[in-house]
Amino acid sequence: MVWFEIKKIFSRTGNKIALLLLAALLSLTCFLTVGSVEYVDEQGESASGIEAARHLREDKNQWAGEITEEVLLKVLQRDAEINASEEYLSKDVQENNKAYAKKQGFSDIRDMLNHAFTPFREYDYYRVDSLTAKEAARFYEQRVVVLMDWLNSDEAKDRYSEEEKNFIITKYRELQTPLYYEYADGWKAFAEYAPTIIMLTVLILAFPIAGVFANEFQCRAESIFFSARLGRNKAVRSKIYAGIWIITGIYWTVIFWYSAVVLGILGTDGAECAIQTSLGGWKSFYHITNLQNYFLIVGGGYLGSLFILTLVMFLSARTHSMVLPVTVPFILLFLPSFLSNLPVLSEVLGLWPDQLLQMGQTVCMFHLYQVGNKVVGAVPIIMILYPVLTCVLLPLLYRIYSRTEVK
Repeated sequence: MVWFEIKKIFSRTGNKIALLLLAALLSLTCFLTVGSVEYVDEQGESASGIEAARHLREDKNQWAGEITEEVLLKVLQRDAEINASEEYLSKDVQENNKAYAKKQGFSDIRDMLNHAFTPFREYDYYRVDSLTAKEAARFYEQRVVVLMDWLNSDEAKDRYSEEEKNFIITKYRELQTPLYYEYADGWKAFAEYAPTIIMLTVLILAFPIAGVFANEFQCRAESIFFSARLGRNKAVRSKIYAGIWIITGIYWTVIFWYSAVVLGILGTDGAECAIQTSLGGWKSFYHITNLQNYFLIVGGGYLGSLFILTLVMFLSARTHSMVLPVTVPFILLFLPSFLSNLPVLSEVLGLWPDQLLQMGQTVCMFHLYQVGNKVVGAVPIIMILYPVLTCVLLPLLYRIYSRTEVK
């Protein structure tokens, strides 16, 4: 009966078109993700994709290893040499690109230095150009100092309690140093575009999923369905199982192909590097590697997709319609964009289900929750909260639909 329900859903032309659209968007997202990795050659010409990844790997892995004080001094020295070159000082853009090409190998370490020595909410690309060797020696210490300065600033001093401030500072100090570095652009590109394809998957799947419990009412066949001997028990369970199988099967198929294409082309180097070695993860207080971040992204995306689309099924079973249910994912995913500027809602939005679909960004945010003296980040909370809510919704879904009154 489960297989029959699945075939019934995808026998509809609209749902077949939805799958084709998802396949097209997956291809486009893979293309954009791979194309986001760029390389500038010695002639100042830009390239992207497979060739860019190969050259970047070669250049960046020349700097692979622990980021010690000695390495930082070499970066400053090499950066100063390039800044003094004719190409860098030229007013010709092409010549400037040639100078930039020479910095690509240590560009990530350069970015980390810039972050460490600029105010917490700012970024100065040229800050490293004026750094001294004495300052560079305080690289890891400075990461904590910049954080503390921001927490005590007018912008943040009333945003967090003393316990929350101590929690963040402690987490920063617990980061194992020196950090290990190597080429990791494949993981960074994956994390950057993963929320896009995960959200698109949820939005498109809402249409076939909403039809799982609304089809009988759309076809005026509800009286036949509920009058059948197994209509109010096994048939209802089959619909629930079919919905879960559709969500699970399509989600993991999309993730498999997205991962295979992006990581297959850009490479899986840097899996054990801390996320703090990338520009986006520098400020994170979660101590995880790029590989662990990958599992958080795909696992969180699945849990979020399952909850949102189970809610779609629940509303479809309750309203016997597809109109309201298909709008739910749009509301849940886009409402935070309109409410993000309201500080009073920041704690609520930190636990919103959209955070699961963009876990790569969530681990870089300072969403903190305190119970008594215990402080915890948002990630472990939402990873537990939404599976529990999904498990609560499923029996309610069965109960509501199995007790539907036929008029």
